[in-house]
Amino acid sequence: MPRFYCPLPLAPGLVVDLPEAVAHHLHVVRQQAGAQLTLFNGAGGQYGATLQEVGKRRASARVDAFEAVEVELGYAITLAQALPEASKMDWIIEKAVELGVAAIVPLAAQRCVTRLSGERAEKRQAHWQGIIVAASEQSGRNRLATLAGLEVFAKWLAQPAPAARILLSPRGKATLAEWAGAHAAQDVVLMVGPEGGFAPEEEDAAIAAGALPLTMGRRILRTETAGLAALATLNAHWGGM
Repeated sequence: MPRFYCPLPLAPGLVVDLPEAVAHHLHVVRQQAGAQLTLFNGAGGQYGATLQEVGKRRASARVDAFEAVEVELGYAITLAQALPEASKMDWIIEKAVELGVAAIVPLAAQRCVTRLSGERAEKRQAHWQGIIVAASEQSGRNRLATLAGLEVFAKWLAQPAPAARILLSPRGKATLAEWAGAHAAQDVVLMVGPEGGFAPEEEDAAIAAGALPLTMGRRILRTETAGLAALATLNAHWGGM
């Protein structure tokens, strides 16, 4: 059954106008009145709905029954990802949402090739938000991962952390899998550098601020692989896959 994010108050019996992008999609795939949909607004749970009408730019649906469905992890993982090249960030965000990440923080680190500011940064932020919505619709999540604004690494590091910070680095003495196996499920912040990793002085600052350096094993993973592999590792040890 098609699932759509609808950022409106939802309750059984209401007839709601669906977002224009959803209406366009329904029109393109030739959905007809009477089709069954699933809607969610990010507040938890989902709603069965019946399509009432559909046009090129407008569609409406009657909200039917509420379903208390949740597929969220029992712990919150924040992915603090230094900006990679080109469109790699799109792929990282999409797959991180599928794997259950609770929050994403884009970081501007010393070795980042991609530089964003001003209007370009705002457009990219809106684009990433759209990816989060689409990945949530596809993966069955009823709560959206939060997306922070682009942060300069040093400024972000100086802020209070919402949970223990884990620095993915070859400097680590233990692997993330070993650490996860020895600890109970808990909220964590995964820090992933850009191509070439964080600069030595950035890693030093992170460790001095309390970050725990851990490796992903004997192989060096690309930036677009490391955070996703770490998410999968924690899910495998703590449940959620």
